[in-house]
Amino acid sequence: MEPEQQSTEHHRRLSALIDLVNRVYGTEKMILKAGKLEALSLIRSRKPAQQLLGLQRLVFENPTLSEIPAEEEYPHVFNELEEELAEQLARHSLEEALELKIKERLEEQHEEYLLEVKKEIIREWSGVENPQTLKKYARTEKMFAQQLSRSAQEMLRPAGLDQIIGQSEAVTALVSKLASPYPPHIILYGPPGVGKTTAARLALKSVLKIPGAIFSEEAPFVEVDGATLRWDPREIADPLLGSVHDPIYQGARRNLVEGGIPEPKLGLVSEAHGGILFIDEIGEMDFALQNKLLKVLEDKRVIFDSAYYDPTDTQVPKYIRLLFEQGAPADFVLIGATTRFPEAISPAFRSRCSAVYFEPLTPVEIEEIVHSSAARLNLAIEPEAARLVSRYTCEGRRAVNLLVDAYGRALYEQQCRGEGGQKLLISAALMQKVLVSNRLYPLSPVSTGEKAETGRVLALGVSGFTGQVLEIEALAFPAAAPGRGSIRFNETAGSMARDSVFVAASLLRKLTGVDLKDFDLHLNVVGGGNIDGPSAGAAIFLAILSAVKELPLRQDCAVTGEISLRGQLKPVGGITEKIYGAHLAGLNKVVIPAENETEPSRRFPGMKIAVAGDIEGLLPHFLSRSAVQQLRTKES
Repeated sequence: MEPEQQSTEHHRRLSALIDLVNRVYGTEKMILKAGKLEALSLIRSRKPAQQLLGLQRLVFENPTLSEIPAEEEYPHVFNELEEELAEQLARHSLEEALELKIKERLEEQHEEYLLEVKKEIIREWSGVENPQTLKKYARTEKMFAQQLSRSAQEMLRPAGLDQIIGQSEAVTALVSKLASPYPPHIILYGPPGVGKTTAARLALKSVLKIPGAIFSEEAPFVEVDGATLRWDPREIADPLLGSVHDPIYQGARRNLVEGGIPEPKLGLVSEAHGGILFIDEIGEMDFALQNKLLKVLEDKRVIFDSAYYDPTDTQVPKYIRLLFEQGAPADFVLIGATTRFPEAISPAFRSRCSAVYFEPLTPVEIEEIVHSSAARLNLAIEPEAARLVSRYTCEGRRAVNLLVDAYGRALYEQQCRGEGGQKLLISAALMQKVLVSNRLYPLSPVSTGEKAETGRVLALGVSGFTGQVLEIEALAFPAAAPGRGSIRFNETAGSMARDSVFVAASLLRKLTGVDLKDFDLHLNVVGGGNIDGPSAGAAIFLAILSAVKELPLRQDCAVTGEISLRGQLKPVGGITEKIYGAHLAGLNKVVIPAENETEPSRRFPGMKIAVAGDIEGLLPHFLSRSAVQQLRTKES
């Protein structure tokens, strides 16, 4: 190429480079940058070599370059500058594209944020209510304003422990245990309707009046029905002990869901912290739940666990971290009430609780409850009407219900007669109608009397928390052939009662020399009842003895006790309940084993309780003196 053409080509490439630099940096930015790099005067020079040096300082951002390129080096310098500018231009284009996308994304987010703010403002302005919810709210408020009068049970419920009739010993035991500096967990046993729940509700208020009580004035009393407690073995839900709501399936709070944080939900045991947890019908609770509650009673806290909990997560709130690491406080005193026997409670659970037994109400106490309730209802009641109630129920709650039924019937009949305004009278005839309409039967259908009978004896048994009088009768005939007699006994009486028959037969032969194989003997438990245990042994012996020897037995006395082959009267259980059953039947005397003499009988001051250690001591209570003397003569 000719020198002139080459010079023109260099000039053209140099001008193109300057324009490209202008486009990459912009005129103002290029001037400022060239000034800082001491390249502005070189670029404005008319000499191509100086212009190239200025472009080198500007493009490579190196003010120390000072060597002016020779003409033969121009192509190489042009190539370096073009490559560097191409790279910067590509980078600049990419940055512009990214900035554009960022700007668009920011605008989108800004619009979404504005939309969310608008929605929030609309929600705050309009609220969550709509015409349907407001209509339901108004209907519910109207329901609250309209209510019936207080129920009779609510109005007649004792307002203080001193108003609970017939349970002074149980109430004293309950309050004394709670007033202790170290109150135990307590289970109240007893039949329904005798005041267990009422006593538990009033006990805390009574204890707070005692100086030195460990409960504070703010101590909670949390009540729950054990028959309605349900829990999930997967620990998804447990209203008693508490559970953990995971953030995926169980709907923890929104701010926790977004962070994947589980949320513990405290149960009733934590709600009762520092106070009393009362579980009515605790005997209906599942054994597994009883054992889980036992663990809480021992630890005094509930331990939570969840696969979603991450102790290293800094987003976990402090209270959730505290509950997972230390558990939920659950230091309370448990009071359980049940109408079932202790065997219905888990043995491990039962062993850690103190027992308080509520007694069945006596007829006198039922009459007192009826008269007291009648006075509070402003009713007049005949004494015989109250006595009728006491013959048909031993539950205070049912006695009150019967009185309320009679009240409603008396009011209705008074209005039908047009005698409104007069004080109501509950007569015995009216109460009898109420008893018939309720399909109730007397508590003790066994008849007693003063006249002695042969082959009939009254025994004592236990049914639930109350006792009952059993009527055992025997009939003996000479066998068709000596030594070929037979014995018949109720199949439903039970195997242990049948064993008592054979023990009685052996003892009879020992004492009198009579072999039952010479008789056809028929024993019968009237009513076909099942005798669960050997406690009817003494009664069976007396019935057989009376039938075989034709000796009349007293019918105003009942007996309980196991008989041994040596003629000893062995101790049995349920003495208090059995005496109660004898009292209901109108008996004034019972005979019990000597070893049961220390058991309580103070609630029946009119009952004569005799003791016997063996057959010799038992016979005088049921046979005449001449009959006893006759037996002793034959025995000797």
